[in-house]
Amino acid sequence: MPVNHKRVLRMMRKDNLLALRRRRFVVTTNSNHKFEVYLNLARRMKLSGTDQLWVADITYIRLKAEFVYLAVILDAFSGKVVGWALDRTLANRLTIAALEQAIAQRRPRPGLVHHSDRGLQYARGEYVAVLEKFGMVPSMGRPANPYDNASCESFIKTLKREEIYANKYDHLEHLRGNIEEFIEQYYNRQRLHSALGYRSPEEFERQSRPGNSADSPGATVEFVVHDGNSENQERSSTELSGDEDSNAVLFPRPLLPLQDATKDQ
Repeated sequence: MPVNHKRVLRMMRKDNLLALRRRRFVVTTNSNHKFEVYLNLARRMKLSGTDQLWVADITYIRLKAEFVYLAVILDAFSGKVVGWALDRTLANRLTIAALEQAIAQRRPRPGLVHHSDRGLQYARGEYVAVLEKFGMVPSMGRPANPYDNASCESFIKTLKREEIYANKYDHLEHLRGNIEEFIEQYYNRQRLHSALGYRSPEEFERQSRPGNSADSPGATVEFVVHDGNSENQERSSTELSGDEDSNAVLFPRPLLPLQDATKDQ
């Protein structure tokens, strides 16, 4: 049947169907800077509870007349959004606002690892100073490798498909209200995650929380010493995973200095 786009649109509206189009890509990561790049700890960590590893990322959202930017922080153990901020620019206040919200809500103990990409917003001294103030350990991903930040990437994809692309926003405050409702009322409390055994992040955290959180085991991070011999490397890795001679670090015990740990890579 030869039909034009207007008839297709009427038929789709009658059946309550929505067409999603690909959006123009906007770069939000500027890793070409002079600031320090920190060791990637996230891929070496084994988590045992909440507030041991946070992952952070930034994305863009297109309104009618402008682009705005969303910074989010997730708890890697449960996938819960613990902090977020929305602004018209990629200035420092965007990421710092998300971090301060997460700290105010969760009040994590010293030793928490904060993982992000190598973007300028996370490497600046102002942001790192907030991490150091609350005893957090910076961690940054490998270049062009999003796998260490997979939970953040997954959340952003879900947010855009289930909320952003399904609505039209008149202005920034309209968008802010919808995002707040999506995160606080739906994603964290109601949306079921297959990786969590089809539970919401809040339900998963409640059921995973031990009776006495102070006595709960911390996360571990392992480093493998390379000596140039592949057989010795494999054997050293096995030996270091033992009990007494292990090179794993139990948080919130202090980590090895990052410059020393880097030499062992």
